[in-house]
Amino acid sequence: MDGDVIVSQAGMLGSIILNRPKALNALTHGMVVTITDALRAWEQDDAVQAIVISGAGDRGLCAGGDIVGVYQSARDGSGDAERFWREEYRLNSYIASYPKPFIAIMDGIVLGGGIGISAHGSHRIVTERTKVGMPEVGIGFAPDVGGTLLLARAPGELGTHLALTGGMATGADAIALGFADTFVASVELPQLLVELQTDAAGVVIARHSTPAPPSPLDSARSWIDAAYAGDDVGEIVARLAASPVEDARVAASTILAKSPTSVSVALEAIRRVTAESTLEEVLNQEYRVGLRFLEGTEIVEGIRAQVIDKDRTPAWSPSSIGDVTRAEVESYFAPLDERELGLTAMDRSRA
Repeated sequence: MDGDVIVSQAGMLGSIILNRPKALNALTHGMVVTITDALRAWEQDDAVQAIVISGAGDRGLCAGGDIVGVYQSARDGSGDAERFWREEYRLNSYIASYPKPFIAIMDGIVLGGGIGISAHGSHRIVTERTKVGMPEVGIGFAPDVGGTLLLARAPGELGTHLALTGGMATGADAIALGFADTFVASVELPQLLVELQTDAAGVVIARHSTPAPPSPLDSARSWIDAAYAGDDVGEIVARLAASPVEDARVAASTILAKSPTSVSVALEAIRRVTAESTLEEVLNQEYRVGLRFLEGTEIVEGIRAQVIDKDRTPAWSPSSIGDVTRAEVESYFAPLDERELGLTAMDRSRA
């Protein structure tokens, strides 16, 4: 068992605690395997009636995947990132159809890969401390772990705004976006976890839930929906920059600081999601995109600037949105042939 994950059972509750608090519980390949193995075992165990996933420490559930490992893999061509994503995306799919209540405690920071192991669950709890986000465009990547589906299904253009700015949203925003279901005060969580050991998940969660406060994102729907319409990032940025709303102008500046390739690919990925798209189809698309980023320079430069050297001055190439061609964007979505992830809905129970 991976020491970075604490797996235990108390009463009728199976508990998974991500245990890398110094790294804000960032996911490694080993952690993904441990979580998957625990879920498989509990699926067959009638004594376990519900599963809860939470994060050690007081900062959050999970800050995403181990991007230092991705950086190393992209540089040395080891294939480690590719193998990690294959297992991680299969886990995301498995969680989405898990036959028992899967309760995600989305308290504190929940970013990137943390969304993948929480927002696809059946019971998604946020608090007043929750900060959710898909910040991948800031490291030369694009939203993954099924986040593209969640972003595309969010009301209006809220998901597009979150994806292109790479910003963070509140717990109330998470509910408005469709990333979460229930608001619970953080002080209630210890007692909620105790009661889940003996009582039905839905009953316990309802007992501790409270109405969410107003969503700042939802209150900004009018300018967000107007500015983010369409398929052209340059036009979106121009509308934001010309807006009389200060937050819109800030959003324009924020997007311009991200990888031009990443924001262009992220927008295309969201627009390719249809009402009929399945999570597995979107994960397959994200896998294609991810491997194409591994083959390029943006993800290495982005992680270098943000995490390795921490100079916060990435040298993106191309350096401007206008220089990213349509052909280049479309190349990220081309089939991988024998390297395809190839997930289908039938794979959900065989994670």
